[in-house]
Amino acid sequence: MMKIKEIYDYFVEKGIEKDPRKPEGVTEALAREKKNYEAMNEDDKKEYDLERLKNPYSDTRILCGDPDKEVRRMMVGIDMEVGEVLLADRITEKGKKIDLILAHHPEGKALADLHYVMHLQEDILAHFGVPINVAESILSSRISEVKRGLMPINHNRAVDAAKLLGMALMCSHTVADNQVASYLQDIFDREKPGTLRDVINLLKGIPEYEEGATQSAGPEIILGSRERRAGKVLVDMTGGTSGAEEAYAKLSQAGVGTIVGMHMTEKHREQAEKNHINVIIAGHIASDSLGMNLLLDGLEEKGIEIIPCSGLIRKRRF
Repeated sequence: MMKIKEIYDYFVEKGIEKDPRKPEGVTEALAREKKNYEAMNEDDKKEYDLERLKNPYSDTRILCGDPDKEVRRMMVGIDMEVGEVLLADRITEKGKKIDLILAHHPEGKALADLHYVMHLQEDILAHFGVPINVAESILSSRISEVKRGLMPINHNRAVDAAKLLGMALMCSHTVADNQVASYLQDIFDREKPGTLRDVINLLKGIPEYEEGATQSAGPEIILGSRERRAGKVLVDMTGGTSGAEEAYAKLSQAGVGTIVGMHMTEKHREQAEKNHINVIIAGHIASDSLGMNLLLDGLEEKGIEIIPCSGLIRKRRF
């Protein structure tokens, strides 16, 4: 059993452990955030989310509920919206009390502020050989585009529903995406797959992707063929959402041969093809499930019951 705030702190800690920037890079990012905050005028400070001074992931938040509430049972899914909130309330009514609803994808303020975590992608590009000044430049316009795209969304619907029903709601996005990105990158760096067939086989050896394949949502090659050589493999699965289209030219120049991602727009695919980069889509929900499972195991070990729903493919590793 843990308090909601303890679960939140645990997720942030685990997110930092697997952050592509490494803990020292995260510390530097938080220091810059603090410096920016201290330079703000008093009016801007009133609107500022103070969580950003200690949590580098704006898309991971306790959205409603008492942070000191004890959690024995939680309902966890990829997208926990109004329907899932009602489902949690119904399950509670039937005698199986849900203490916390945990979403992977952000809702409420965490969704509105999703664009902040995209700066993480700058360091991923830099790690794979793109100069940091170039990475920051090409991501700048994309981050602004994502921010504008989020502005008209009615992002508080699920949060309002949870408040009306007296349910606690939390989301854990980039903290989980960091887990899956690190987990897969370590596998590819260690195994050094020769061809795209080898990459697919490695993915299908992971339970979440194995099950995803049975649901027609498993790994697929969308650029290249099974016989093509993989070259340097980049796992592109964290940093909020899809990055800049211009990144593919820079990654190709830096020697990246294959990208393994959760999803990819047609415009991004066109740029990858133009720059001769192979692309494998591992599967969005299977990838999200893997990232969440790597966090949820630690909670189950502490005695918290997990009720999976909304696409979560629950696989245990303990």
